[in-house]
Amino acid sequence: MHDATLVTTAGRDPERHGGIVNPPVYRASTILAPTVAEFESRKPFVGLSYGRAGTPTTFAFEEAIAELEGGYRAIALASGLAAMNLPLAALLRAGDHLLMVDSCYGPTRRFCTATLARFGVRTTFYDPRIGTAIASLIEPETRLVFLESPGSLTFEVQDVPAIVAAARARGVLTMIDATWATPLLLKPLRQGVDIVAHAVTKYIGGHSDLMMGVVTTTEAVHDRVRAGVYEFGAPASPEDCWLALRGLRTLDARLERHARSALRIATWLQARPEVARVLYPALPSDPGYALWQRDFNGASGLFGVVLRPCPTAAVHAMVDGLRLFGIGASWGGYESLCLVTHPERFRTAVPWTEPGPVLRLHVGLEDPDDLIADLEAGLARLTAAA
Repeated sequence: MHDATLVTTAGRDPERHGGIVNPPVYRASTILAPTVAEFESRKPFVGLSYGRAGTPTTFAFEEAIAELEGGYRAIALASGLAAMNLPLAALLRAGDHLLMVDSCYGPTRRFCTATLARFGVRTTFYDPRIGTAIASLIEPETRLVFLESPGSLTFEVQDVPAIVAAARARGVLTMIDATWATPLLLKPLRQGVDIVAHAVTKYIGGHSDLMMGVVTTTEAVHDRVRAGVYEFGAPASPEDCWLALRGLRTLDARLERHARSALRIATWLQARPEVARVLYPALPSDPGYALWQRDFNGASGLFGVVLRPCPTAAVHAMVDGLRLFGIGASWGGYESLCLVTHPERFRTAVPWTEPGPVLRLHVGLEDPDDLIADLEAGLARLTAAA
């Protein structure tokens, strides 16, 4: 089936639930067994055993994501950050070495430099555009290469197949944060990646009211990852899985609108005199455009804007006065957002040298004409304040 069909059908089995179209919310901690023998014969992570290991609502969501990803099984977790960090904690031990992309999500960077370092795991941050040269950074102690494509804040597109090939040749696992693309726009497991993580909070949830993550793996690593993350006791709740399933059903339709509006607005911004660069892989002028065309099925609605050098007060005047672009963390919901970002604070392998301020825009589902008018008024405030 095509993905547009899968998002409406995967994880549904009305016959299991008396004909109910959407899997209902099953809340549970204790799962009774009819006999001692049956209780003692339960296999870990197979079927119902204990609430923390999942209920039928959890399994429905996990089945849907695994089918969309083309993976073995998925694991629903309590937040996007848990989906990024807990597999690392599950797979790495003292003395191991991790290669982490320099454009990774900020909280994952902190997890590497603080928590993993405290437990004896070394992290080397690498240039997101390194490609096959990643091989030169692989050490005997390297256990995992972590990718994020496009990268957080600056949207570099990575050559995933090249990096995966280099890692696999040395017996090193690979993991990717693919939240920007969702399971619809990028298929990392088909490119050889071992573990794919998403912040369900973003596009899959789609309504800015959900904290959740999901990890999908190959069969070869699944038991190690699931057993490891289970120890942290951070499963997604049945209610959140139900909300995520509801969001999933409209994901394809929403992404199409996000992408269409984002491309129009990004193209408009490129022509503005106040703008130095637009960081959006779907633009032909973007350095990652060729890789994006090769590997992705489309674009989402998140991108960066590098303004020409101007005073901080002028940037604040622009952003503070926006009516339709809210100032808030996260993205992927129906509403548009604008944040002032600081990539220079989060880079070590490749310093960020753009002299102008950087904005991150999430283009929501509002009419693009209204969003352009809002930005146009904001740029007028910026110019006046400068």
